[in-house]
Amino acid sequence: MGMTLQDGWTNMKILLMEDDAVLSDILLDFLRESFETDYAFDAQEVYKHLEDKKYDLFIFDINVAGKSGLELLEELRDFKCTTPTIMITAYTDTSYLKKAFDLGAHDYIKKPFELEELKARIQNTKKLFNIENEKNISISQDIIFMNELREIKRGNDTFNLSQKDSDILMYFIKNPKRVIDSDELIQNIWDFDSLPSDATVRSHIRTLREIIGKEKIQTIRGVGYKYE
Repeated sequence: MGMTLQDGWTNMKILLMEDDAVLSDILLDFLRESFETDYAFDAQEVYKHLEDKKYDLFIFDINVAGKSGLELLEELRDFKCTTPTIMITAYTDTSYLKKAFDLGAHDYIKKPFELEELKARIQNTKKLFNIENEKNISISQDIIFMNELREIKRGNDTFNLSQKDSDILMYFIKNPKRVIDSDELIQNIWDFDSLPSDATVRSHIRTLREIIGKEKIQTIRGVGYKYE
């Protein structure tokens, strides 16, 4: 998309919700220098973007027109959307910050703020949630996942993955040792207009297990899956 990556930033996909016209223009100019960034004026526009794209990071202002950033975040978490979220706030009352964390935000930034502070918080998010476009990821001693090529090397053998197989494996890698159910995988990997059946999810899991081993993706009966 003609973007220039600077200072080791990865081409993260960011969705910004901010209804202040001046601030949103400043933030978009800044973010688009290094990231694929989409803009939403309000919660309704956020949902429109989510119909056909997945994001690595949300940056939501709390106090926007219509549904607040906190209400939107609560809804998204209820839908099992786990996308990391930085909240922007002009409030000095810490009760808003506590509520943001309780609802699933992982960070916040207070107005007014310097762009370099936002940059630091985004870089920290990248580290916390392993948001990296790594080319080669070691799964075990003899198994390497080549993310960009959507291939797994196991010893002398190479296995080609479908896009969804690759996305599911990367989601597990980013969320190790945590029980993940089918609904969470569906909400965070598939688009809202192409949701699969549980049988389809199980088929993808089965394919991955055949390649990397059943012990790497454990079934927690009646709950979901856990990547070790």
